Amino acid sequence: MLLLEVISGERLAKPERGKMRVHKISNVNKALDFIASKGVKLVSIGAEEIVDGNVKMTLGMIWTIILRFAIQDISVEETSAKEGLLLWCQRKTAPYKNVNIQNFHISWKDGLGFCALIHRHRPELIDYGKLRKDDPLTNLNTAFDVAEKYLDIPKMLDAEDIVGTARPDEKAIMTYVSSFYHAFSGAQKAETAANRICKVLAVNQENEQLMEDYEKLASDLLEWIRRTIPWLENRAPENTMQAMQQKLEDFRDYRRLHKPPKVQEKCQLEINFNTLQTKLRLSNRPAFMPSEGKMVSDINNAWGGLEQAEKGYEEWLLNEIRRLERLDHLAEKFRQKASIHESWTDGKEAMLQQKDYETATLSEIKALLKKHEAFESDLAAHQDRVEQIAAIAQELNELDYYDSPSVNARCQKICDQWDNLGALTQKRREALERTEKLLETIDQLYLEYAKRAAPFNNWMEGAMEDLQDTFIVHTIEEIQGLTTAHEQFKATLPDADKERQAILGIHNEVSKIVQTYHVNMAGTNPYTTITPHEINGKWEHVRQLVPRRDQALMEEHARQQQNERLRKQFGAQANVIGPWIQTKMEEIGRISIEMHGTLEDQLNHLRQYEKSIVNYKPKIDQLEGDHQQIQEALIFDNKHTNYTMEHIRVGWEQLLTTIARTINEVENQILTRDAKGISQEQMNEFRASFNHFDRGEAEFARIMSIVDPNRLGVVTFQAFIDFMSRETADTDTADQVMASFKILAGDKNYITVDELRRELPPDQAEYCIARMAPYTGRDAVPGALDYMSFSTALYGESDL
Repeated sequence: MLLLEVISGERLAKPERGKMRVHKISNVNKALDFIASKGVKLVSIGAEEIVDGNVKMTLGMIWTIILRFAIQDISVEETSAKEGLLLWCQRKTAPYKNVNIQNFHISWKDGLGFCALIHRHRPELIDYGKLRKDDPLTNLNTAFDVAEKYLDIPKMLDAEDIVGTARPDEKAIMTYVSSFYHAFSGAQKAETAANRICKVLAVNQENEQLMEDYEKLASDLLEWIRRTIPWLENRAPENTMQAMQQKLEDFRDYRRLHKPPKVQEKCQLEINFNTLQTKLRLSNRPAFMPSEGKMVSDINNAWGGLEQAEKGYEEWLLNEIRRLERLDHLAEKFRQKASIHESWTDGKEAMLQQKDYETATLSEIKALLKKHEAFESDLAAHQDRVEQIAAIAQELNELDYYDSPSVNARCQKICDQWDNLGALTQKRREALERTEKLLETIDQLYLEYAKRAAPFNNWMEGAMEDLQDTFIVHTIEEIQGLTTAHEQFKATLPDADKERQAILGIHNEVSKIVQTYHVNMAGTNPYTTITPHEINGKWEHVRQLVPRRDQALMEEHARQQQNERLRKQFGAQANVIGPWIQTKMEEIGRISIEMHGTLEDQLNHLRQYEKSIVNYKPKIDQLEGDHQQIQEALIFDNKHTNYTMEHIRVGWEQLLTTIARTINEVENQILTRDAKGISQEQMNEFRASFNHFDRGEAEFARIMSIVDPNRLGVVTFQAFIDFMSRETADTDTADQVMASFKILAGDKNYITVDELRRELPPDQAEYCIARMAPYTGRDAVPGALDYMSFSTALYGESDL
């Protein structure tokens, strides 16, 4: 209660004097009631705990008292208590290096905060410049000692406790610091007065600064508006979409980035102007009058002009972009269609100007015409594109396209080229049609030429073939027939020459057309390979062959007359000789049958007859000479005789052979008669039998195999005599010869060389030795010969 009276300067109710617990509680309650009467709200503090010596409760009670009476009344700039004390400390220590008061605990640990407070009010008490932040104990003790000695502030804190504690006690430091505040309260009053003066001056300075800021901000804003309006009023369009899009982007940057700050500045300017006028009015100062032209109304007017300029700018930009987009689209469309068209027309002029039709055939011309018709259809189909290109170019001009000159130039070039293509197309069609008509005319002439040239050429070739034909005639009639035919042929030559002239005339007409109309013919007549030169050549050849044929027919006629003379000459002789030979052959036949007398008489008679025949030989030779002439003249038939030289030769040779054979038969009969001892009577009998030959079939076949072994169908009298001799006489056989050799060999199966030489004459012995084969039997001796095989071979050879 005494403490509260000292601190508050007020009297409390009288205390209870008793020593009892109740008295103590009553006194403490009186103190608590007083504190509560000062507006302090006591929470959980009861008199009983304090009477009972509860240290924590007691310390809380003391702190409440300190806070209420020592700190609560501190007020700095409308703050109070703790915040006011902290603000006071911050302001007082602000100029001091290494001091940063943010709280009432760790901000004071290094002691510089306490020293700064002392130095600020009593700089002579502390040499602040010598203090170091890294020596907190010295700093704290210096402050505590000086405060106690010179400022009558007791040491409430211990330097070591503060340094050694991570977070010093906030209440203890706040209580100690409040002592400094109260110690320097006198100085605080002076400071308050100074603050009041400063505050007045600050108001003036602030007002002046607001005026300057307004003037600068107004000038800057008006200058920005002045610069921006022309930019917004500029409606000059750009040529390219990119440039216009950049303008739109710049405008959008203006609206998004540049204008909003200026709107803020304008708003702030008005706020500042109003605030300034209010402050001036409240501080009894005259109202602010801006420089001329910088009134808020002036700025609003300028701003209105800005917004007026801005109005429609974006719409203009978008319209321009749309226009450029349309232009770009049209320009691209123009370029695309122009490129396609130019690509299509590339080479077309050269194609239309080529003169391929000059060397083309009719079929090729027709193909070229069809191709040209297809091209004309293609050309017509491209008319729309050309019109589209021209329309697009016109639209680009109307929309004021920046590159219209180049577009117009390109369009003009396309149109000019299109007109030229049309003219060239028409010109080429006319040339093709004209050439077609000419070639059709030529083709008709060619066809007519071919139709007439082919048969005429065939006629000439046939004529040449006939005129050069190597005729073979055998009679005067035949050559006369050829001559008549030749004369008839010659009679047709004038008409043939007229046909030739007509055919050549057709060709000349073609040449005339070619020369007149300058047709460059691609080839020759497609219907024929026969040329006028060839026709003329063959015609000339025919003309040359006609007199040759005349000459050949005349020569052949003379030759046939000569041949006829030779035929008659040969026929006259052959008709005599042939019958003569036939007669002589018949006579010899009769002579051979009717022979009388001895064989020697017959032989003499035959030889006389042969001589008479041989004497006829010169006539045969003369006929041979005539025949040779006929052969040399190549005469193969003769109507004047049935006898050919071959017939005469064969007859003559048969005649000579027959007489010779007949003579030979008689000679052989003589030899046979003499060798076989046949009498003349027997010989006559054999002949009679020969002349009257008649036997049975089997016997006849046997006899014929003997007398006609070669099956010639003819039996000679000599063969018949040999047969009759074998039939009627004893003859040797192979067995008889073999038996004879066996006798000579002494009944051995072989005979030796010595035995043969001993028994036979030398010639016969050597004949046998040379021909006998060596004997090969088991009983053979050196020089043994096989007489058996030899004997058989003798007759075999003879029979053969």
